[in-house]
Amino acid sequence: MALTPVDGVRALRVSADHPRPNRLTSELPSHLADWQLPPDWRWGGEGVVAEYRHYQEIIDALGRSLSLVTAPDPAHYPWLAAEARYLGHRNHPSIPTTYHYWTRYKDIRRGPGYLRRWIEGETVGAHVRRTGPEDVPYMLRLLRAVGSTVAYLHDAGVAHGAVSPEHMWVAPTGRIWLLGWQWAIPRADLPTGVAPDRRWTPTAPEWAVAGSWTPTPASDQWQLAAACFAALTGEVPPSSDPPPVRLVRPDVPQSVASALDRALSENPGERHRSILSLIRTLDRSSSSRSVIVTGEIAVGKQEWQSEESRLRWAVGDDYDVLALLGKGTFGTVWRVRDLSLEREVALKMLHPNVASDESAVARFRREARLAAQLAHPAIVPIYDWDSRGDVSWYTMELAEGGSVADLITRSGPRPFAEIAPQVDAVLDALVAAHANSIIHRDLKPENILIDRYRRWRITDFGIAKVAGEDAGGASGTPAFAAPEQLLGELQGPAVDCFAVAAIVVYVMRGRPPFPGRTGPAILAQQLAGQLDLSDFEPELAEWLRCGLASDTEQRFPDAATMQAAWRRLVRAVEASAAQATQLGESHDGVPVARPRWWKRVLGR
Repeated sequence: MALTPVDGVRALRVSADHPRPNRLTSELPSHLADWQLPPDWRWGGEGVVAEYRHYQEIIDALGRSLSLVTAPDPAHYPWLAAEARYLGHRNHPSIPTTYHYWTRYKDIRRGPGYLRRWIEGETVGAHVRRTGPEDVPYMLRLLRAVGSTVAYLHDAGVAHGAVSPEHMWVAPTGRIWLLGWQWAIPRADLPTGVAPDRRWTPTAPEWAVAGSWTPTPASDQWQLAAACFAALTGEVPPSSDPPPVRLVRPDVPQSVASALDRALSENPGERHRSILSLIRTLDRSSSSRSVIVTGEIAVGKQEWQSEESRLRWAVGDDYDVLALLGKGTFGTVWRVRDLSLEREVALKMLHPNVASDESAVARFRREARLAAQLAHPAIVPIYDWDSRGDVSWYTMELAEGGSVADLITRSGPRPFAEIAPQVDAVLDALVAAHANSIIHRDLKPENILIDRYRRWRITDFGIAKVAGEDAGGASGTPAFAAPEQLLGELQGPAVDCFAVAAIVVYVMRGRPPFPGRTGPAILAQQLAGQLDLSDFEPELAEWLRCGLASDTEQRFPDAATMQAAWRRLVRAVEASAAQATQLGESHDGVPVARPRWWKRVLGR
């Protein structure tokens, strides 16, 4: 397990000469090709190639997305069994629960491998490569979540040994998971000569001196601090003489920087006594960010402190604020824990400057009321609405898979077979909304959330209108808005149909149907009929053309009509796919070519 010293700061970037860790795949690997799954189980559409491991999505008979963890090399089967056995006895919020271990049997082509929860999202390393260095609150949440997990291991007498930005996974909801568990087992269960790849694993200074990988609680602390350094800067610090945190990120508070600098000391004896000691030091340094004075919260030096502090003050008796999920024009969405029911939910809060406007609060409450009266499986349920002082919020079900926009950013365009049932569900939800005279008017990929079972669900009825109200005025997001919305004309259910068609194009192509950054530029293309659907097959293109018609007389008038047409299209796809399967069988030993486009549309 010899290691060589790592000189200089290493960027988290990857290139052709620097292989990408945790590589996403859409093909079933060869070592799983002949597996025989249980009845009503099926393979999912994604996999991850990791160090000495492969994670394959698998859908069980209950429709749950699970991760099948396997070792591609048969020589590592005992190592995999030791990992599963060890994880089966671990219980921590940031450690995925291990459900079952499949052993190999002579008459069943399955195993070895173990099942755990499938984790949506991306690694911290991938996130920083995609969006750039993060802010201090993000880093602190990362340190607390991963730090408490590693401290839990230390209490059990085991060091992790591979605390790395590539082993920290962040779900779209902000939940943080720690992986890399093939390394966090007793050394006696590891094959001879294996060690974490130092190209993306921070190398503790003592390993460079010893010339080998020798994980300890002190080296875990150094790796955790190095991962936090990387989150703040986009660079992994060198093993020797790392630069002070404030030198590379001057905006980091001195107390936080000092705590990280100490954890990155080359001498293990100069670091914090434990990771818990590091966390307590940071908690003490950040606990006095703001104070409550006569029912109002004093504004801190950082804007992020003020808004989070306001929320904590307002909901502190009922909810524990865990992470920021996203920001919009009028509010922010947070992942919180409901203290009375012991469950995690999403909380939408109006921005403080908006909450001072009584009419804005009334519209916010109306949004919650409209969504709450639509009880449908494809509409995110609303739990309650409340306010305290100048803080107004409502809570709703937490969508653990993020949004459709997150899905496309993370995994790229999706095949027809994958989205067909989801689009049908969204249209069914709109049928219910339109039947109740409610028009959403702002459907877009960001407003369709994905739950842990991969179901698409509509949210954000902030600018929805009820029939009989004045449904005029410019509305919607330009890339997914119908022409009458961009013109500020009267709007009916057909605007939602336009948005659904635009979302289908976006999901299958990776970009909206009408390119452009401004409303006028997009509107000009819509009115000129500049719609290119040449990359779609004729039947699908015809459905999209009807949905995206600029003239409402030529467009689907409502969701019910659009859904009926979608179901006819799906049945045609299924019938042609069945015919293609028959045509694909050999005739007198001569293979017959299958139709090309159905194979592509079905994702086969």
